[in-house]
Amino acid sequence: MGKRAIISDIHGNFEALTAVLADIETQGISEIYCLGDVIGYGPNPRECIDRCREFALTLLGNHDNGALFDPEGFSSGAERAIFWTRSQLEQTEHDGAKERWDFLASLPRTHREGDFMFVHGSPRSPLNEYVFPEDVYNQRKIERIFGFIQKYCFQGHTHVPGVFTENFRFYSPSEISNTYTLGEQKLMINVGSVGQPRDSDPRGSYVILEGNEVEFRRVEYDPAPTRNKILGISELDDFLGDRLLEGR
Repeated sequence: MGKRAIISDIHGNFEALTAVLADIETQGISEIYCLGDVIGYGPNPRECIDRCREFALTLLGNHDNGALFDPEGFSSGAERAIFWTRSQLEQTEHDGAKERWDFLASLPRTHREGDFMFVHGSPRSPLNEYVFPEDVYNQRKIERIFGFIQKYCFQGHTHVPGVFTENFRFYSPSEISNTYTLGEQKLMINVGSVGQPRDSDPRGSYVILEGNEVEFRRVEYDPAPTRNKILGISELDDFLGDRLLEGR
């Protein structure tokens, strides 16, 4: 397995995706894996899908699934954003409309390679289950989730990067100097969010996996253009733009 970048939760933020891909370009990466939620919330779903079609792997996220079918369990703002996103993808005057729908419809929910598992939400419920840092205090939940992991699982969905261990610990990237060495212990590794971080750091988040080393990286970009686009679209809540400034 070569050196690869693992990204997630782009959420239609083309400016953040462009910045992260530029950083990836400098790292000697052989492959890019995306763990889902290419779209939803953000103002550039078509452009983000087109870039993801170039990756070695893209998984289905709950927002991608919501655009394909119907959003379930979404907040009212997220639901409105999904219906707006769907309307953008349905505009046949834009080249590639059918290809984008076909791409979304083809996305798998999980991917496995030896000891490695890749999902959007959790290994127990790949599309929808959130695993938050505070869940390490819910030992029953963590034990059950780890029962679905052979060795290592990479995930997104919460937009909060870090490492979960099977002995009920969570390490944020800052606690581990942004690097973690894979060992004998089972792990879940959340790669954070490219387009809508929620750990009070507005920079785009992703990880690099090389051998048994995981590196967490943050990439600065200017969120103002994305925010301004969102503010100019009545179907997208202003909060979806404002939160980009603070990473919340």
